[in-house]
Amino acid sequence: MKTAATWSAGLLLLGVGVVVGCRVADVDGITPVPQFLAFLPWLLVPTGLGLLLALFSRWWFGVVWAVVLFGLLAWFIEPYGKTGEPGGPALVSFRVLTSNVEFGHATDALVTAVRREKPDIVFVQECEYTCDARLKEALGTDYPHRAAQVAGGSAGSVVLSRFPLDPNGGVPGTMTMPGAVADVRGHAVRLQLAHPMPPLPGRTDLWRRELGELRDFAAEYVENVENVENTGDGRTPLVLAGDFNASQDHAAFRRILDSGLRDAARLAGHDRTPSWPARTTPTFGVQIDHVLLSAGFSARTARFLDLPGTDHRTLLVDVTLHQRG
Repeated sequence: MKTAATWSAGLLLLGVGVVVGCRVADVDGITPVPQFLAFLPWLLVPTGLGLLLALFSRWWFGVVWAVVLFGLLAWFIEPYGKTGEPGGPALVSFRVLTSNVEFGHATDALVTAVRREKPDIVFVQECEYTCDARLKEALGTDYPHRAAQVAGGSAGSVVLSRFPLDPNGGVPGTMTMPGAVADVRGHAVRLQLAHPMPPLPGRTDLWRRELGELRDFAAEYVENVENVENTGDGRTPLVLAGDFNASQDHAAFRRILDSGLRDAARLAGHDRTPSWPARTTPTFGVQIDHVLLSAGFSARTARFLDLPGTDHRTLLVDVTLHQRG
């Protein structure tokens, strides 16, 4: 029995060790590592089981191994990315909502939530033709401005706004990711929807490449706007929001944060609140839906809303743009 316990402990700790090793190396690895990285905090469970089995079989090397893994997991569970409040005075506040409506199935629920919560800017992923038509019918009066790239299935995306929009290209991807510049009460704000492919088994290269496209966009945008000289603060702020199909435990997503953006949910104290899969949240899940902000923003509140008909929770954040010093 002790031999079986030792082997079981070894297999558990080896599996966890491979995933944690990739996290230490700051890489996402190959299938199934990216999928397990998404649920990194939950690896405490097999690690604990491995520790118990190692103690039962008096396998002291396994005990030390498990303790080391516990320490590494505790370290990496800590929030990642920059924080801190902008130093300048507040210029304008507005509310942002992002929602993946799962092939349009949650469109009616989204309409109800938008009418109740009254966001100023709405990012919608997986909005196919009937979803787009329903949003026009139900919200066209309150949200007369839009940047849309409508397509069938999961590929369509829409940005709705109370503020005037100047559609301004987007980021290339298998699923559409439109962008625009909003005139938020006299302040230009760059909006970009995010919806890269998920890390499907055998297609993680595509997932990694599309997250890289978002990272390149963010890095180039932040670098360029910081060198712009014009009136005001000289920098156009950026809101990058949507279903990233990645969490802070994925190296490809951390690269986006490293470009200079901040996660609004973390700023508001919800860095580990899960958004997917909605059927098991908030008990079990991972946060893959994000609103990322450039350094001129603060986030006052962040809430995750449950909508029937979709496997994602909707993220609602209140943000304030500050004058940069």
